[in-house]
Formats: sequence, structure tokens, C-alpha cells
Amino acid sequence: QVKLVESGGGLVQPGGSLRLSCATSGFTLDFYTIGWFRQAPGKEREGVSCSLSGRDYTNYADSVKGRFTISRDNAKNTVYLQMNSLKPEDTAVYYCVADPAKYCLLRSLHLFDYSGQGTQVTVSS
Repeated sequence: QVKLVESGGGLVQPGGSLRLSCATSGFTLDFYTIGWFRQAPGKEREGVSCSLSGRDYTNYADSVKGRFTISRDNAKNTVYLQMNSLKPEDTAVYYCVADPAKYCLLRSLHLFDYSGQGTQVTVSS
């Protein structure tokens, strides 16, 4: 049974940092493309970042480029999203996704086969 469980969300002040984790099980992580997308109330869903399986390739939304870093630890079956210099507009529910796809397109992340339940990130003073 495939499972993705996000953690690490919370309340942080502007300029602060958070690291989201996504514990996966039921599949071999290094064979899967993984990513994060976010959904904020009243806003369009936004693909944040993705990491292509088997290659050293990552993709980031312009809104987070230079501030967020996606990574994976295949031995621990865990995906991470390091978020620095957080802004109020980063407030959203963040979802971890995985798919055997051999592409890494931000606009398609919400269509990936597997998704977690989401973790809330709130950036506010």
C-alpha cells in the first residue's frame, strides 16, 4: 500500500525557515519523480518543485526559486522541502506527490499518482 505522509508544517514569522518532510512507503522512491505543490484558500493550485527520478534534475516555481530546495533521501524513503526566507504569500497547504513519470512539470504535479494528505504552512507575524 502506497503512503505519503507530510510533516513539518506550522506557523513561522516572515523571513523564517521550515523544512517539510514526506515519509513514503509502499514503493521504491528512487524510481519515482517526486514533488510538492501547494494550495491556498482563494488561490490557484501551484506546483512548487519537483525532482526527476534517476537524474540530477530539479525544477522550481519562479515564486520560490532561490528560497526553496527539494531533496530526497532514497535510503530513508523520505522527501524534503527546505523553505527559507518565507513570505506571507507562501502560506498554504503543501502536498507531497510521487509518480513513476519521467518528466518533472510543475503544472502537472497535482495529477501525479500518489499524494499525501497535506501539511499547513502559515507565514505570519
